[in-house]
Amino acid sequence: MKLHELKPAAGSNTAAKRKGRGHGSGNGKTAGYGHKGQKARSGAKKAGFEGGQMPLQRRLPKRGFTNIFATEYATIKVSDLEKFEAGSVVTTEALLEKGIIKKVKDGVKVLGNGELSKELTVQLAAYTASAKEKIEKAGGKAEVI
Repeated sequence: MKLHELKPAAGSNTAAKRKGRGHGSGNGKTAGYGHKGQKARSGAKKAGFEGGQMPLQRRLPKRGFTNIFATEYATIKVSDLEKFEAGSVVTTEALLEKGIIKKVKDGVKVLGNGELSKELTVQLAAYTASAKEKIEKAGGKAEVI
């Protein structure tokens, strides 16, 4: 196959509708806009315009803000670490492999829910105080990476 032989898949490309090009095109005369009325004219108002009344999106109260710089962690429980064998090293990749987390986001944070009975070396981004305590109580290490 050569570069000049490449073509899009059959049916994936469709020609643009040529509006207002005569009766024979099936889209002539009113070009799909019907007869008269505001929406048949050029400069018709856009969606959300309420005839001069204050639009709904401006009438509703706005609250708070979204911090776009916030660190968003994928969270797991201490009890999720029970799925690993004793003495193993728990990393982000290992959690993805076992299917405990779906997305890494800005790192993985361990929350203190549940109990841990195995000695593990956990190498993740963040821990709550109770999670760190439970991991160390079981004889493991909680390392921040």
